[in-house]
Formats: sequence, C-alpha cells, structure tokens
Amino acid sequence: MSNRHLSRSISMQSLYEWDFQISMLGSGEKTKNKEKLDMIVKNNIKEYGVSTEKDDFVSDVISGVFDNLKKIDSIIKRLAPEWPIEQVTIIDRNILRIGIYELAFSKRTDVPPRVAINEAIELAKSFGGNSSGKFVNGVLGSLYKEIEEKREKKDSKPKKDRIKN
Repeated sequence: MSNRHLSRSISMQSLYEWDFQISMLGSGEKTKNKEKLDMIVKNNIKEYGVSTEKDDFVSDVISGVFDNLKKIDSIIKRLAPEWPIEQVTIIDRNILRIGIYELAFSKRTDVPPRVAINEAIELAKSFGGNSSGKFVNGVLGSLYKEIEEKREKKDSKPKKDRIKN
C-alpha cells in the first residue's frame, strides 16, 4: 500500500470516527469540534505507526476537509440530490469529502484529478458497500466534468488586446 493511500485511509477512518461521534451531538456541533478531530487523527496516526511524511499528508487532508466542510457538503448535496447528505452512509460521505477536497480545494499539482478520483473509488471499494464505488465515481466524475468545463471556458475566453502607449 502506498504512503498516500495509507494516509487517505487514515484520514477517512478519522473523519468517519469524528462524524459518527458528532452525529450523536447534532450537526451544529461539527464546527466546534476541531480539537476532537485532531485528537482522533493523532491516535490513528499513532496506532498505524505513520511516518512524518504521511503524518503531514493526513494533517493536510483533515485540515482541508474541516476548513471547507460546508462547501464540500453543499457540493455533495448538489451533485447527489436524490441522497440527502444525512442518508449517505458515513463511509461514503467522508470518502466523498476527501475526494472533493482533493479535486476542488487542493492544489492540482499536489494530486492530479484522476488520481484523487481513483483513490476515492479504491477507498469506497475497500470500506464501503457494494455500490459505494459507483456512487463515489458518479459524484466525483460529475464534479471533475464541471471543473474541466469551467477551465475550458476560462481558457477559451479571448484575451483583451493590450493598448500600447
């Protein structure tokens, strides 16, 4: 298992544990529990014996998901309207959060889009249900398509001619 794949697994498991605990408190408590999430991550990193490099990647993913949680969840709601976010399994929801963070909020040079999607699908196949891989692929594929369409529109806009003095 590659370092980053293991790091994503630890990130997903940490987010799962945090999300499960928070769901018992109510959705309004999520933003108040960064300390709880950090503690869960620290314990999971210690349990899996992760090196410093992996530790940094896990921390980056966890912080990125946490800092963008409302935006990420709104993307899930928009791209999977038939599934209210509370009804998406905790595993699938947190795999999507990681995938969406990597696709839409992290630097493209850090993780190529196809790698982010593929890694999320692999996590879904390993940890989710029978249809998790297809569900994750559908949501992240739709997001990727949107991102690419926006990029193409941006690239095809004619540049204004510069007026030389």
